[in-house]
Amino acid sequence: MKEPEVTLELAMEHGLNEEEYNRILKILDRTPSFTELGIFSVMWSEHCSYKNSIALLKTLPREGGKLLVGAGEENAGLVDIGDNLAVAFKIESHNHPSAVEPYQGAATGVGGIMRDIFTMGARPIASLNSLRFGSIEDARTRYLFAGVVKGIGDYGNCFGVPTVAGEVYFDESYQGNPLVNAMAVGIVKKKQYASAIAKGEGNPVMIVGSSTGRDGIHGATFASEELSEKSEAKRPSVQVGDPFTEKLLLEASLEIIKNGWLIGIQDMGAAGISCSTTEMSKKGKSGMKINLDKVPLREDGMSAYEIMLSESQERMLCVVKNGYEDRVKKVFEKWDLHCEIIGEVTKDGMLEVEYEGETKAVLPPFDLVLGGGAPVYTREQKEPSYLKETRVFDFSSLSKPENIQEVFVKVFSSPNIVSKKWVYEQYDSMVRTNTIVGPGCDAAVIYIKGTNKALAMKTDCNARYVYLNPKEGTKIAVAEAARNIVCSGGIPLAITNCLNFGNPYKPDVYWQFTKAIEGMGEACRFFETPVTGGNVSFYNESPDTAVYPTPTIGMVGLIEDLKNITTSYFKNEGDLIYLLGEDKEELGGSEYLKVIHKKVAGDSPQINLPVEKLLHDSLLSLIKDDLIKSAHDVSEGGIACCLAECCIINEEKMLGAEVKIHIITRTDFSLFSESQSRIVVSVSTNNKEYFESKLKEFNQSFTYLGKVGGESFKINDEIDLELNKISDLYYNTIPDIMNSEK
Repeated sequence: MKEPEVTLELAMEHGLNEEEYNRILKILDRTPSFTELGIFSVMWSEHCSYKNSIALLKTLPREGGKLLVGAGEENAGLVDIGDNLAVAFKIESHNHPSAVEPYQGAATGVGGIMRDIFTMGARPIASLNSLRFGSIEDARTRYLFAGVVKGIGDYGNCFGVPTVAGEVYFDESYQGNPLVNAMAVGIVKKKQYASAIAKGEGNPVMIVGSSTGRDGIHGATFASEELSEKSEAKRPSVQVGDPFTEKLLLEASLEIIKNGWLIGIQDMGAAGISCSTTEMSKKGKSGMKINLDKVPLREDGMSAYEIMLSESQERMLCVVKNGYEDRVKKVFEKWDLHCEIIGEVTKDGMLEVEYEGETKAVLPPFDLVLGGGAPVYTREQKEPSYLKETRVFDFSSLSKPENIQEVFVKVFSSPNIVSKKWVYEQYDSMVRTNTIVGPGCDAAVIYIKGTNKALAMKTDCNARYVYLNPKEGTKIAVAEAARNIVCSGGIPLAITNCLNFGNPYKPDVYWQFTKAIEGMGEACRFFETPVTGGNVSFYNESPDTAVYPTPTIGMVGLIEDLKNITTSYFKNEGDLIYLLGEDKEELGGSEYLKVIHKKVAGDSPQINLPVEKLLHDSLLSLIKDDLIKSAHDVSEGGIACCLAECCIINEEKMLGAEVKIHIITRTDFSLFSESQSRIVVSVSTNNKEYFESKLKEFNQSFTYLGKVGGESFKINDEIDLELNKISDLYYNTIPDIMNSEK
């Protein structure tokens, strides 16, 4: 095939700008070949280079605590959890692929994040996700929602890792651009983790796993541009996954890592062979000589350009210790996987690519990759004009509802609040038998076999808060993730993040991003939960609008004793119900304001980090003293929805409640306020005095609300509903919508 002449116009078609093209000419001191241009275009895409975000990301707390590797140093974060074990975890986006091909887009998102975990030498033990779609009343939204959920479920179930937690939100801002964020968690012995590095002159470079095809070519650049009507034509940029092959690849990879035959290993995710060869070489301060004739192909007539840019799934690049090639090959043959030597490590610091007797590329890896010579930009920023309107919203102008019970029913049946059981019933949450607390509670809890410990894990972000106040909203996302970990009996360890924003070249979007990073950094420093790494996903825009800024937080915490595991739902008739924390009647960005008054306005709730940390410390102390029967944080829908959930989350033993809520100014404001740093707990009557004395010692504010019991849910004299009624709303709203023919 005759390769096209490389020009500025061709470079711009590849997503590069004139300045970047001129920079390439200067680096090479010549015009790049077509293959070289393709490699530069994917490696300098936003998806791979983080060129518009890395300067800000470096301001986050990226080391300290119990981190074993710094943020971005390896395929995933790694945190010491004692007993000679470490937890590896990471979250990434697959937004654009899921928008045009929801099933495969979501499935390959799960596959990719799993490979990031087991290339660390860690066995995946849990999968989580964070999903956002447009209005569920819209037919296309339901199509995307169903496809994404099935893709996640099918891949995870076949691969054999439980999907244990997540979140699903519906909002018009995501109508043309859904967000699909996948997180994975794994366990590895501290001294057995693998590194993504190439070093040692003459060490063989091997490609293992599936064969290479044309699927996913330019997937990285596809993820670095706005969605448009032309996106549908880019289905070839969506990869195709095979979870059964991935399971084989997992076992083979862990075997060769455990045996100590490797120098380094890296998943071929975005940008495929281009990414793995250059990044591993850069990290090892070495080079590679690659012969693409040795790459197993599943399509005829592929060019060097296509082979280097293919994002075919279930593939790894391994640098093997010299002399161990045959042993590695035997392992992969045993698992019926390709394993071919395609090159060797060199010491000249260059990536040399040969194909069909010709040299197709000679490039310096350092200049291609993040942290090396890839461009780094700080974009213009400007506060969005809409904030001038939202900040001055007068809440007293809202009409007072005549019937609070009717309002509660409407808010509680919002798709953002009701149970996502329709989703997680499609997932296997119990495979591998480690799951102690699955979907439905504040956080998932996974047993660490061979110990008396467990891991708590959660994804979290209220994007409306971030839209109204990016800095405070992102602080809240970190704080609420930590609060959910604490409500489960865990100590927050560290976070990973998936930063979903619009076009960074738009000053208002870059301002949102900058403020979100500021808020995340402040909260993570305060809670001592460093950032282990993650993913930036820009260009989440459709022709109509940008998505709400959505910095999704994935957090992992350690439960040091299994007896400390705590769940959200009421346990016993007669238990006392308390609220820890104080209400300030904050409705900015609330579910009540959106559902009842059709508005997204005001400021986000405020978050006082010392007050939040005191709440965490108080609750953990009470849990360790065996004083807490249940704990559930107050979030979307306010205390009214929180209490209702406590009654019915355990379908096998629903328990009613009768409570009195102090009204500050208005009943609707107090019941549906989303003020932060609040947790509803239940306590045995026998422990009342000790419980209250402990809280006073901590100087933790608390309020007695009422008692657990009966078959009704009662608040003041305004809400009185049978449990069967609220259970029907909670568990059947989404299935009824998804099963309807409208």
